[in-house]
Order: sequence, then C-alpha cells, then structure tokens
Amino acid sequence: MTTPTVVLNLVALSHSLLQSRAPNLQKYIGRYGARELVPVLPAVTSTVQSSMLTGLPPSKHGIVGNGWYERSLDEVRFWKQSNAIVEGKKVWDDISVGGGTTANLFWWFNMNTRADMTVTPRPMYVEDGRKIPDIHTKPAELREELQGQLGQFPLFSFWGPASSIRSSQWIADAAKTIFAAKRPDLMLVYLPHLDYALQQFGPDDPRAHHAVSEIDQVFGDLLTFFEDAKAQVICVNEYGIEPVHTAVAPNQILRHEGLLSIRDELSGERLDTSLSQAFAVVDHQVAHVYTTNDRVLDRCKTIFTNTPGIAEVLDRTGQEKVGLNHARSGDLVLISDPGFWFTYDYWINNSDAPGFARQVDIHSKPGYDPRELFLDPAIRFPKLKVGMHLLKQRLGLRSTLRVIPLDTSLVKGSHGRIDQEEGRRPLIITPHQTGSDSKRVPCTDVRQIILDHCAASS
Repeated sequence: MTTPTVVLNLVALSHSLLQSRAPNLQKYIGRYGARELVPVLPAVTSTVQSSMLTGLPPSKHGIVGNGWYERSLDEVRFWKQSNAIVEGKKVWDDISVGGGTTANLFWWFNMNTRADMTVTPRPMYVEDGRKIPDIHTKPAELREELQGQLGQFPLFSFWGPASSIRSSQWIADAAKTIFAAKRPDLMLVYLPHLDYALQQFGPDDPRAHHAVSEIDQVFGDLLTFFEDAKAQVICVNEYGIEPVHTAVAPNQILRHEGLLSIRDELSGERLDTSLSQAFAVVDHQVAHVYTTNDRVLDRCKTIFTNTPGIAEVLDRTGQEKVGLNHARSGDLVLISDPGFWFTYDYWINNSDAPGFARQVDIHSKPGYDPRELFLDPAIRFPKLKVGMHLLKQRLGLRSTLRVIPLDTSLVKGSHGRIDQEEGRRPLIITPHQTGSDSKRVPCTDVRQIILDHCAASS
C-alpha cells in the first residue's frame, strides 16, 4: 500500500516565531529537524509556490510576482487563477505519470490544472454589486459536497479586515474530508493565517504570537489526523516576514517626475498605463517598473538608485543574475531596504484616491495592498457601517463599502526580499532528508523533495 505525502504550507513560519508558542511544531521539528528554505526573488506567494511546484526560477516559469503588467493587453493583472499561466512541468504531472493522484487545496494557480482534485476561492460577483463567498473545485461536485458538510467557505475570514483562523481551519477541515474520502497520493494544503496576522501586527507583536499558537493548534490536529491515516507530512513555508515601518511610493515619485499619467474619473484618479512613460506594479517589498524606451529607463534607474528606502535597482542584466529576467518582468525591478515596503499609490492628495482604494478590491489595484487587512481607524463606528452595508444589500439596495484606510503606517510586516536576518527566514521540515544535505534548501528543490518522498513511500 502506498503511503501518501501531504505538504502543509504554513505561510510565514520561521524560527523566531516558535519558542514556547508552538508546541506541536516544536515537537515535529524535534523529530525531523528544520532546514532553512531559500526563496526565489521576489519572495511572494505566487512566485515561490510556482518555483516549488516546477523546480524552476521565475525566469523559466514566468510568475514574476502575484501580479504584473500584461503588455499585450495594456492591463495590470493580479491574482489570476489559471495554471496555464505557469510555464513548466508541475509536480502533479510526474505523479500522474506513475498512476498517482493529487489534491491541491488553495495553492495558487489552482484552475485549468491536471491535478485530480482542487479547491480554491472563487467568490460570486452578482449584478447588484454583492460579493458572495464561494469556491471553485475539481471535480465540480466537490464544491457542493464540501460546503454542504463544512458550511460556506469563510471568504471574508480568508482576506480582509476580518481575516482570522476560521479560513485556515476551514481549509484544514476540507483537507481531512477529501483525504478521508479519496486518499490522494499527494495533497497540497495552504494555511495562510499566520501570514496575514504578521502583516497586520508585525512579527514581534503579542497578537502575532497568539496567531502562532492558533496555527500550531491547527497543525497539531492535522498532523495527528494524517499520521493516524498513515500519511507522511512535509511542512514548507514560502517566506519570512520582517517588521516594516515606512512605505515607498514609486508611482508618486514617477508622477512628480512627469513620467506617469492619470485619468480623472467620476470615482477619482486612475492610473493611465497607456499614456504613462513609466509606472510601477508593486508587490510587498519588490516593484516592477515598466518604461516606454531606453531614455526613460535610464532616467528611472537614476531616480530610484537615489531614492531612500530602495536597496537595489535591477536592470535586465541584474534580473538575469537572480533568475527574474522574463518577458513579464519590469524593465527595472526595485527591491526595498529592510524595514520598507512599496505602496501602489499614485495620487498626491487622498481626496483624489479612486473609490477602489478604500475597498477590498484585489483585482482593480495596480499593486498589492496590505491595508486591506485593516478597518479605517478614522471611521468612528466601522462595524456599524459594515452592518448597514450588509442590511442594504439584503434589502436589494446597491451599496458601496469603503472602509479600508489609506494610511501606510498601519502595516507592520512585509516580505519579498531574500536577504532577511537568520531567525526570520522560512523553514522546511521533512520526514526524510532528501535532496542536498545542506542546512539551506533552495525552494526550487522542493519539487524533487516531494517526488522523492512519494517514491520512497511506494
């Protein structure tokens, strides 16, 4: 009988967070040891996951961030779901060749895939403006089975000001449900709770420490379940999160330099990529800068080389050295200094900010926005405002919920750089010490480590 392999992605886990707050993880590390995982640049969700599943750098699989500028469409695109975007052979391709089955729960690019079973967030956007929590699954009937047993997927606990352990717990329960029914040879499970708590509070805050305890309990329950089911468990993490105190706004800098264009619309200012000579697509501590010609490129390189808070400015040659030289990459890639992160803001006055800036709207913003994890402290009774919005929707009235702050100082944790201090780096814990004997494991080795575990258990 084959011993299945389960890969738990405990996002943002690092040695500095464990101590006495995570007894289940500490016990597991005591059994097998923990090695440092070396992420690719940028150390962000979509990029690192793609490298772990393909064994390739971003220059080969093409996922240069959680989003990028699609030149042929003149659109900034974030959080796309089709696995066809990811170039290269994925780990489940090899599993299926041997007759094995794979389940992918919430790892990104989860649609249009050869994996046998998949679950990913897919809210319904209806005509009256409502966003209704839902999931997309393969096979399709799995959607009704899971939500029938576990309840509606708690989307608003997955991302946004109400993010909590509830979403990771739901994913964990879904993993147990699917495994008990189908027993796939390989199961990938994404547990994001710690990631969001650390971005909100910073890794050294007591509230973040509480989040460590919460995810440790979920991990302990899953470990007991899978080991009782005679499955082996690998723990991975995509990146470590470090404290931040200041945001850099490359688009505002480009606007002051006369290189960025905006449109003044009814709902506020909009970035006009088609008329801009240069603009930035930001992603935590990394930003891609797209330019129209070499003269503008050289000018931007000078500007950002002299901008406080920016550690490196990579042109195509620099990108090639770090495995990030791909057609989707910016002409320049900016890497922040420690303690800094990049905001997408391009308006000068907050009164001119577009409507989506004050909403949870991951697809409209030309960059990742961690402020979506907060309710605006300037709103006196934010929960009352949310409640009134929900009441209007139930009455069939259109309502816009604008409760997200514009204050960048609220964000206390970020990631994306790959030269963090030792205690904050990501970890990998494996039952078998496959691959290199080094204490530092490149994330591109994870694919082969998974396959080695699957082969050893056959």
